[in-house]
Amino acid sequence: MQPEKAHHFTTGFLHKVLAFPGMKSLFRSMYVVEDKRLEREVFGLKFKNPVGLAAGFDKNATLYNDFQYLGFGFIEIGTVTPKGQPGNPQPRMFRLVSDEALINRMGFNNEGVEEAISQLKKKNTDLIIGGNIGKNKVTPNDQAVNDYELCFEALFPYVDYFVVNVSSPNTPNLRELQDKEPLTQLLTHLQKLNQQKEQTKPILLKIAPDLTDSQLDDIIAIVQDAGIAGVIATNTTISRDNLSSPEELKSEMGGLSGKPLKERSTEVIRYLHTKSNGAFPIIGVGGIQSADDAIEKLEAGASLIQVYTGFIYQGPSLLKEINQRLLQS
Repeated sequence: MQPEKAHHFTTGFLHKVLAFPGMKSLFRSMYVVEDKRLEREVFGLKFKNPVGLAAGFDKNATLYNDFQYLGFGFIEIGTVTPKGQPGNPQPRMFRLVSDEALINRMGFNNEGVEEAISQLKKKNTDLIIGGNIGKNKVTPNDQAVNDYELCFEALFPYVDYFVVNVSSPNTPNLRELQDKEPLTQLLTHLQKLNQQKEQTKPILLKIAPDLTDSQLDDIIAIVQDAGIAGVIATNTTISRDNLSSPEELKSEMGGLSGKPLKERSTEVIRYLHTKSNGAFPIIGVGGIQSADDAIEKLEAGASLIQVYTGFIYQGPSLLKEINQRLLQS
């Protein structure tokens, strides 16, 4: 089945199954590992366990209530943009099975911030929910701050933390916002809005794995200067190194996620953690396909981790495996 159709079929099927009496408690008993030792307090929030769902899976905040029964400690919705947009033409997601990877060029397809809010009003879980925000494709970069502000203000009452996404390779010129000047301006502006609230909420920056060491040094300085809460490392990569999949798959445009990203993602986490002397929390994401991969990210300096492609390939048993391993370590 084409990957995007498979996504909608599987999540729709899960929703129907969970509606049957007793199924929620059955799924909870199968996948949820509950133990006080798994709890993590990071940027002022208490997480039931350190394993979250990365953005891009629950774009419109329609799945998080069901996914509380699969063992997640937190779920990040989005990327949400001010107005709904269809994203890039299909097909736009490709499985690289031999590499345990995916290539996607979704292009921030979502129903818009108002639709996300209507879904978040149906919340019946105490899981931590993050809001990943971006700009509309038609918004020029010099007006991007307005899009991020609109999403931040609209979602503020409904999510526990925010993620500023300037690192997707699938929106034209978006990654230019990672440059020092526009990024400093954007994050400083959002943090200023945040500080005007009765109670602030953590703002994180999601970065690309393709940044150089000098760019990562800039990121450390920007995070500290803007006073935001931390970093998510990393988004998908535009690199196609060391892939064994057929050439026609490797040459598809878009961001690569999954196992081939594991090493670079961990390098970025370790670099940020070491060079900043652990000055801010990092959420580690990229290539986590096993409990060993998760432990590696945490040992490199991540406070929390997120899964996406590994969850697609391994299913919810991956979350259980990671949490059980953490209890043994």
